[in-house]
Amino acid sequence: MTQELAKKYLEDIAVGDKWVSEHYTMTTEEIIAFAKQFDPQVFHLDTEAAKETFFAGLAASGWHTSGITMRLMVASIPIASGLIGAGGQISWSRPTRPGDTLQVVSEVIAVKPSRSKPDRGIVTVQIDTLNQHGEAVQNFTCNMVAFRRESKIA
Repeated sequence: MTQELAKKYLEDIAVGDKWVSEHYTMTTEEIIAFAKQFDPQVFHLDTEAAKETFFAGLAASGWHTSGITMRLMVASIPIASGLIGAGGQISWSRPTRPGDTLQVVSEVIAVKPSRSKPDRGIVTVQIDTLNQHGEAVQNFTCNMVAFRRESKIA
């Protein structure tokens, strides 16, 4: 069972803060089901046909990996106002495969209070999704809105 994390407001967050998620294991069935609905390409849909593609085997859609990353982020990044995205950059460095066990490691790389809206700021977090071998399957640099403790919105 996940332990409840202490919620953090903008003034509680510092460069170097780090959070590590629990694990999530991808299955062949969920990779294919996601692909059927959202990314119907042969390398996500057909185990045999995928062997003849760029990926040389079944691979999860990058958007599926992103969805799992989001789930793990929500459970492990304790920003009090929730994870409100304000832009970012994403890359997939290797495919996520059936049986891969994913974990998210997030580290704050910048905190910038807003000059025009003093009740909030932007927290930039480097979010790396790693497989069971410690290899990155996704890298995501994300800007998130964080509110101050006294904000009426938070």
